Amino acid sequence: MTRVNPLEQEARLRVSLVLISHSGTLVQGLREMVRQVAGDDVRVEIAGGTEDGRLGTSAARIASALQNALAVGPDGEPDVLVLLDLGSAALSLEVALEELSERDHGRVRISEAPLVEGAILAAVQASVGASIEEVAAAAAGASTMPKMPRS
Repeated sequence: MTRVNPLEQEARLRVSLVLISHSGTLVQGLREMVRQVAGDDVRVEIAGGTEDGRLGTSAARIASALQNALAVGPDGEPDVLVLLDLGSAALSLEVALEELSERDHGRVRISEAPLVEGAILAAVQASVGASIEEVAAAAAGASTMPKMPRS
C-alpha cells in the first residue's frame, strides 16, 4: 500500500472551474486572467457564445465544458464550481446539467458570485487545494468586495 504524505495530499487540486458567458471573447480573456493569477494547474473550462460566434449561450458548449471539468485528472475526480455572467445563462446551464449522471451532477456547484471577481478568487483558493466549500465561499465573497478604497 502506498502512503501519501498528508502535506502532498493537501496540495492536490480538488476543484475545477467552468466559466460561462454570453461572450466567447470575454471568457477566453477571463481564463487567461485566472491562469496568470492562480497558475496553470487549476483546470478552467469555458463556454461562451453560440456555435456560430454570436452572443448567447449554448447548452451543448456548456455540457462539453462540464464534462471536461469533471474528467478524472492527475489528482482524481474534481468537484466543479460554475460561474456565469447573466441570469439567462442559467437556462442553458440547466439543460446541460440534465445530460450529467446523478453522480456527476452531485459534484457540480453553481455560484451566484460575480463572474470576473468570483472566478479569480475561486481559482486562487482552488490552486492551494481547497475543498469545493472553500472555493465556493471564496467566490461568494466577491459579491461584497469593494472595488474602490473607502476612506
